[in-house]
Amino acid sequence: MIIAIGSDLCNIERIAHSLERYGDRFLQRVFTPAEQAKAARRPFTRAGTLAKRFAAKEAFSKAVGTGFKAGVFMKDIGVVNATSGAPTLALTGGAAERLRAITPPGHEAVVHLTLTDDHPWAQAFVVIEARPL
Repeated sequence: MIIAIGSDLCNIERIAHSLERYGDRFLQRVFTPAEQAKAARRPFTRAGTLAKRFAAKEAFSKAVGTGFKAGVFMKDIGVVNATSGAPTLALTGGAAERLRAITPPGHEAVVHLTLTDDHPWAQAFVVIEARPL
């Protein structure tokens, strides 16, 4: 059963501006080391790569109903790729705890993520499914 959904639309130029203005401070505050490394391998689409991940963090925070409050921080939400190549989320800290809190007893949470971009926009959708154990 679906227990939560969230979406976000992010302006790639806004992320590019934040990178220019704040540089490493912005990267360290918002993105995991894996996300930073992936973006670094894509110099021509670095801002778009990061904008999609920024949108995914926002979409997840909306899906769990907290935004970036109640112990849920941006760096607790990391976009990674499954072995198939499909994007998914690696959750730690408050984000992982919040997911556990909204998952019904006797179920496991499965997070589905889709990302897309078409300059100047990046978009993410998160669907959280609860599967019976």
